[in-house]
Amino acid sequence: MKRKTKFRTCIGILLFSYLVLALSGTGHAKDVSRKPRAGNPAKHSFPALGISAERKVQVAWNRFYDHVGLGAILARLHKAFPDLTKLYSIGKSSQGRDIWCLEITARNIGDPDRKPGMYIDGNIHGNEVQTGETVAYTAWYLCHQYGRLEKVTALLNDRVFYLLPTINPDGRDSWLHRGGFARSGLEPTDNDRDGLADEDDCEDLNGDGFITMMRKKDPQGRFKLHPDYPEYLMVRARADETGEYSRLGWEGIDNDGDGRINEDSRGGYDMNRNWAYDWQPNYIQYGAKDYPFSQPETRAVAEFLLAHTNIAAAQSYHNSGGMILRSPGREGGEMKSQDDRVLRLIAERGEKTLPFYRSMIIWKDLYTALGSELDWLYGGRGILSFTNELWTSKNLYKTPSSPSDEEQAEFIEYVLMGDGIIPWQEYDHPTYGRIEIGGRKKEWGRVPPSFLLEEELHRNMAFTLYHADMMPLLKISQVKIEKLTKDLFKIWVTIENQRLIPTRTAQDVAHHISSPDIVSIQGDDLQVLSSGQVTNRFFKRVQAVKRRPERVELDTINGMGAVRVQFVVEGKGKFTVTVDSAKGGSLKKSQLLP
Repeated sequence: MKRKTKFRTCIGILLFSYLVLALSGTGHAKDVSRKPRAGNPAKHSFPALGISAERKVQVAWNRFYDHVGLGAILARLHKAFPDLTKLYSIGKSSQGRDIWCLEITARNIGDPDRKPGMYIDGNIHGNEVQTGETVAYTAWYLCHQYGRLEKVTALLNDRVFYLLPTINPDGRDSWLHRGGFARSGLEPTDNDRDGLADEDDCEDLNGDGFITMMRKKDPQGRFKLHPDYPEYLMVRARADETGEYSRLGWEGIDNDGDGRINEDSRGGYDMNRNWAYDWQPNYIQYGAKDYPFSQPETRAVAEFLLAHTNIAAAQSYHNSGGMILRSPGREGGEMKSQDDRVLRLIAERGEKTLPFYRSMIIWKDLYTALGSELDWLYGGRGILSFTNELWTSKNLYKTPSSPSDEEQAEFIEYVLMGDGIIPWQEYDHPTYGRIEIGGRKKEWGRVPPSFLLEEELHRNMAFTLYHADMMPLLKISQVKIEKLTKDLFKIWVTIENQRLIPTRTAQDVAHHISSPDIVSIQGDDLQVLSSGQVTNRFFKRVQAVKRRPERVELDTINGMGAVRVQFVVEGKGKFTVTVDSAKGGSLKKSQLLP
């Protein structure tokens, strides 16, 4: 009986197990054939912090876009957000490409032309490509976050942004499509002074789609392969050691037969030395070109800025090195101490927002640069401005010091899985004979890899939005009336600036760049007898105006400060106080006389 009972128990367990497997459908063959539904994963996604769930304009921010691509992003934003944006060209490049500007503000709130303006541009140097994506990302972010984030909504209600992703579209397209140095604009330039222009540039000799470097096995050469990373690095041989290779520079040949290679590349000037402040000719400042604003690109930007007197702050993006740069570009250059203090305070926030970035003065901490855009923005226009040098190799390993060449080679090998290197290939060169062509891809070094690119865009944008938020924000905080006689009154008006940047910088005031701020009063039954700026609010001392008492001109309204104005009027009824500031906007406040 016991054997029969055990047998029946085993049979029961087997039958039960089979039944469970059958009911659950977990047969091996069936498991292999099952697949998830091939639906749209976006419908089942949840946003991480930093961007809204709804994205009207889909853009992949882990790649780079040429001039047409950037224009398409701006056009799609304009189409998706017509109540926020205005899209137009401010001029054309040397090769006829449009320099696009996307203007962003809450267009149904106030006059866009009278709001304090933030100017942002990128890519004045063609090979500094991530700068264009940073500006485009800023536009994309502002549009999508308006109405969702209180801070962005307030910014676009009170300010206007002028965003120009690339002011050197020729150089940008040249670098993206062709490679090589491609820093310059592309107006033909005779760099080697032989009467010809652009006749000896680097080129893709082996037709692999890349312009890389040339080297030649040479017992008299002074370089050898790195023992651990021969594909990635060459190192200099010791003084008492025989070398293995000579380095020959960019891929190319002697196209003009003058005994030199790649000495007359396309363009060959520096548009960031072509601005009309501290400009010096080419023999003093290399790259300066013929005269200030000789290039259509720099001239178009200058004319745009001159026409938009409401621009109170500016940001120009470059690469690389992880720097927040401010003027001046030369020792003894123009910078008022009051203005430098404001810039330093803003840059301190930038150093916290941008890990491994440093706040620096161009001439003191980097090098002398004459005729730069940054110096013209401040010196010529009185605009508080920064140049951010995007990307630092410290961000590869998130370390306070820059990684060594070996550590960078490790990053390419173990993090990028070798992407970043073109394998060396042999080639028969008409001058050098048997050589090798290869080495690092153009994307390695000055621009971040794909998975670090969006972080770079967002953090720099966040700093620039902080800078924009520090532009003047005016408020008529008090209108106080003191009755003197039946129809005679003193009216005290207090105007506050609730942000860090003054309505007119010290540079602006000293050189009369923009018009003074004006506080005026008017009414149908009002006669203004006298007025002036209050110099001591406790003793009520007033510096009276000499003429036109209905208006008081102010040099500036300081950041986080207030000014007070007194009017002595005769009359009755309603009056209106108006504050008119080129960079602080226009305000009105009406009240009744008692």
